Amino acid sequence: MQLCIKQRAISWTDTFDVYAKGGKVKYFVTADFFSLFHRLRVYDKKSNQEVGSVHEKSSTWLPAYNIVIDGNHVGTVARKFRLFAHDYQVDFLDWRVEGDFLGWDFTVYQADKRILTISKEWTSWGDTY
Repeated sequence: MQLCIKQRAISWTDTFDVYAKGGKVKYFVTADFFSLFHRLRVYDKKSNQEVGSVHEKSSTWLPAYNIVIDGNHVGTVARKFRLFAHDYQVDFLDWRVEGDFLGWDFTVYQADKRILTISKEWTSWGDTY
């Protein structure tokens, strides 16, 4: 499945639309406006129901995020310390995420098999992945 995540350029908070291959919006993502720690909420476009969220953890030295799907905490994504690279551990899917120095392109591995790539599109208005 190929998805495109595009930031809405004019918004008070981080707001994204997630497009399916045919160009239709499948999900939309909003950030909480008044929140001490970053929180993103993911909504199904058809039903406008929240299907998941990402909550920044407050008690960690490196960034870490709790993942909630359908109201259930399913795991954590935590940044691992590395100089000149971004590596993340996903504790609930046996995934490992590696990124470049600037952190704009990522590769996701399950065991040693590449299962997903995420790349930033530089020629768009707002962030696009």
